[in-house]
Order: sequence, then C-alpha cells, then structure tokens
Amino acid sequence: MTDVLDLQDVTIRRGTTTILDQVSWTVREGERWVVLGRNGAGKTTLLQVASGRMHPTHGAAALLGSRLGAVDVFELRPRIGLSSAALADRIPSGETVRDVVLTAAYGVTGRWRESYEDLDESRATDLLRAFGVEHLGERYFGTLSEGERKRVQIARALMSDPELLLLDEPAAGLDLGGREELVSALSELAADDRSPVLVLVTHHVEEIPPGFTHLMLLRDGRVHASGPIDEVLTSEQLSGAFGLDLVLARHGERWSARAATPA
Repeated sequence: MTDVLDLQDVTIRRGTTTILDQVSWTVREGERWVVLGRNGAGKTTLLQVASGRMHPTHGAAALLGSRLGAVDVFELRPRIGLSSAALADRIPSGETVRDVVLTAAYGVTGRWRESYEDLDESRATDLLRAFGVEHLGERYFGTLSEGERKRVQIARALMSDPELLLLDEPAAGLDLGGREELVSALSELAADDRSPVLVLVTHHVEEIPPGFTHLMLLRDGRVHASGPIDEVLTSEQLSGAFGLDLVLARHGERWSARAATPA
C-alpha cells in the first residue's frame, strides 16, 4: 500500500510552546482515520501540517509522496481537500452556494473572472446533490444554516477530486439532527471505494462515522495511541488521552462515552 501521509518525529514549536511533540504517523491508501483528543491536544495543527500549510520545526513530513520543504506546496495543495472553520471564514457571505463549490477548481474562495468548463459545472452540481444541498445552489452562503454550510464545505473540498480529504471538526456547532445527517453522509463517503483517503478531526466519539478504519488519540501534542480503531478505541486509552476516567460504549457501529460514576 502507498503512503499518503508519512510524518516522522514532527515537532511544531511557537516560541517556547511545543504544539506537536515528535509525532510519527503513517496514513495509507484506502484508510479512513479519526484524530481524537481534547481541546489543545494539537489536532488542528496536525491537519495544518497534513495539508501542506505548515512546515515542521523539526522532523520530516511527506504528503502524497513529496516531502515538505522540497516541493512546491502550491502544486501539492490542490491534491488535498480541506474543510475547516478557518477556510469557511474566508468564503464571502454573498457568494452563491454553487460558486462556493465551483471556485474550488481554481483554489479560490470568491468567483471573479475565471471561466469554467461544462465538466466543472456538472461536477459541482453532482457534489451538491450527493450532500443533499443541490436545492440551495442559488442561495447565498451567508444565509445557510450551520449544518448546510458544513455540507457545502465538504462538497467544495471534494471539487478538485483530491487524493486526500481532511475534515477539521465538521460537526462543530451542529444540533443533534445536523450532526446525524453529517455522520450519515460521511459514512457513505467512507464506504465508497472511489473516495479519497479521509482524515476526520473531532473531540467526540459520538461523531465517528461507521466505516472509519483507524484512530489516533492525541494528548498534549503527543501521540497517545494509534492504529486500527477497534484496537485503539477503548475506555482505558480514551481515559488516558482525555485525563479523565471515561466509560466507552459501543452501539452497533457507533460509540458513546461518559464519565465513570464514582464508586
């Protein structure tokens, strides 16, 4: 299997603060990863490295076979789809939903004078349909609900037909119904052999979609545990990563967690 991501002893420092500390992580073709940890664990910073938007202070990072620092990241980034709150904040509120998705073909966040082929138009429509928001195509992005925005952002991230799709807390801010709709859509994406390699960052085991294969637990910028999800996702490992005695329960293909009841 080909390595899609290969991080070796990656460290990120800002001043005297260490955000990631000697993180080694290999992601291969066909895998669907969840990165789980509490606030401040380093999850979003890890995705910044994985998307080619941040270089390690120390260590080595290879993305899609190219080492950061020895490749033109502007050629590399279109091969990596990214959905994040920071990216969403750059999308003009007056942009139509269709153009929000379409402009990803050029890697821009606002339509200007660029032109698109019929194939681009049809792909944008197909992606909006796949995530149940085709009917919103002419609406302005700023008028959408949080759940609708999340689905549009994922459709946008897939527009360039990436080899790697990174999703940074896609369920953040959603109500229960919105979260479940999103989890269902991501589960369908995970089950599709044509989908890119997926990496999903979250705080909550309840947001892990069925079909995801691997899990990394981060704590204080370090890898607490990593591997196949059925081996890594245990009450003991989860408690260690969150620094709290937790009880993990599995319900079919879904999980839930709660604090252990004091004896």
